[in-house]
Amino acid sequence: MAKTGTTTTQDLRSAIERSGYYPALVSEAVESAVGPEPITSYLVHQETTFDANEVRRHVTVLVLTSSRFVVSHTDEQNGDAGNPVPYATTSTETVRVDRINSVVVSRMVANPETYTPGTLPREVVLTIGWGAVQRLDLEPAGCSDPNCEADHGYTGSATADDLSLRVSEAGDGPETVAQALVFARALSEATVSTRG
Repeated sequence: MAKTGTTTTQDLRSAIERSGYYPALVSEAVESAVGPEPITSYLVHQETTFDANEVRRHVTVLVLTSSRFVVSHTDEQNGDAGNPVPYATTSTETVRVDRINSVVVSRMVANPETYTPGTLPREVVLTIGWGAVQRLDLEPAGCSDPNCEADHGYTGSATADDLSLRVSEAGDGPETVAQALVFARALSEATVSTRG
């Protein structure tokens, strides 16, 4: 769920409960990280993946306050040799809004030639960067001479990729796609207002 405007911790807690994914654990972790600061927007995204013969669930909660961006991830794990009972791991990260240097919203639309403004995209990928993680993609460099055997070194690109969240109409429903766009807009506006 995403919501903008001042909201309450109870609204966020209700959205986490609707996700159905360890709500007591997730709520406690998120509320502890947010503290008493009023919430301006949030997004709760529950994701199920299939890994060989196992079903794994993961929930990401994004919370925006007037000064901070809070990211929470919770994953469940099956028991293993070191820990024979199933367990969940939850983590939170708090980032000052003025540290966010990139909010990228990628939209995938069907039949772009007949696109009507305001139509929801089929898929949205929200990528947020604040400098904690950099991805470096390298490949061997070359030249246009097919017979050249010289070492041209490497070429590549560095990308800020602290968080990437994908939602789709088919997998998550149109409401979640709309909510991701609402949250992305609130976050983008917050990053501008902290610099102005």
